[in-house]
Amino acid sequence: MSKVVKGNKMQNMPWEECPKGYEQPIWRYSQNPIIKRRPVEGVSRVFNSAPVPFNGEFIGVFRGDNVDDIPHLYVGHSKDGIHFEFEKEQIHFVNEKGEKVPDTNYQYDPRVIPFEDYFFIVWCDDFAGPTIAIAKTYDFKKFVKFDTPFLPYNRNGVLFPRKINDSYMMLSRPSDSGHTAFGDIFISESKDLTYWGKHRLVMQRGYEWWCALKVGAGPVPIELDDGWLVFTHGVNRTCNGYVYSIGAIILDKDNPSKVLYRCKNFLMTPEAEYETVGFVPNVIFPTSALVDEKTGRIALYYGSADTYTCLAFTTVDRVVKYIKDNAR
Repeated sequence: MSKVVKGNKMQNMPWEECPKGYEQPIWRYSQNPIIKRRPVEGVSRVFNSAPVPFNGEFIGVFRGDNVDDIPHLYVGHSKDGIHFEFEKEQIHFVNEKGEKVPDTNYQYDPRVIPFEDYFFIVWCDDFAGPTIAIAKTYDFKKFVKFDTPFLPYNRNGVLFPRKINDSYMMLSRPSDSGHTAFGDIFISESKDLTYWGKHRLVMQRGYEWWCALKVGAGPVPIELDDGWLVFTHGVNRTCNGYVYSIGAIILDKDNPSKVLYRCKNFLMTPEAEYETVGFVPNVIFPTSALVDEKTGRIALYYGSADTYTCLAFTTVDRVVKYIKDNAR
């Protein structure tokens, strides 16, 4: 079976055993949603968020849609990875010289990437249109923002948690400005986080109905001894609107532009009421995964209905077996 190369070692990781007789690869936390509406003054909804372990507890960067409906990024703290408290002030950035960077019009859908002794934050930013931004932090108090890596329009940027072949590697989803059939996963390389190139197509939409419209990377890729486990989201257009589901692929360890296994089935699709009813119905959107190296347990954070933050669980053995058994 696949083994985690580098995961989290923590006894307080959120976990709930799989319900007896449950046969699907991922199961929902029975106390979902873990973050409900209006969790902090001035913020209407918190979803599509990225907690990570930090100093024996948990911290993260969260998408908070304010009461004016504009999304910004907030820091949240938790002792157990389930109950979060949020800082009232949104994140403000400085450049590499320590000078304040002007706030952009919006920021949303962050990922937090543990990398050596610091963290990268990657999110969708306003740069004359939505595109990917990158920042770095050691303490979640000071956030240093780098030059914008890609032109608009691009979303769902996810850095790998280490260099591969001496290069930083980023998954992203180039797109246009709307919900059109323009959303495939690409990979790009950089030696310095400034100049990006060697763009390669990783995964196209449309091979399965549940991701016929768009497909994008989710949480930080999980390094296994035989590849990279990547949770994805896929979008389908139905007669009643869009549906966002969770899927997964396994990429080659040394050449992650190569897909080894692509699961033809979704792993989870909107079924619970907090996923099918909300600000944007029928959406589940994974953005962070905690992995226990010893047990292979995975706690998957996802946004539901663009309204709540929720948790689901699986194990490396269970999900990898499902991907391989149902691979295209």
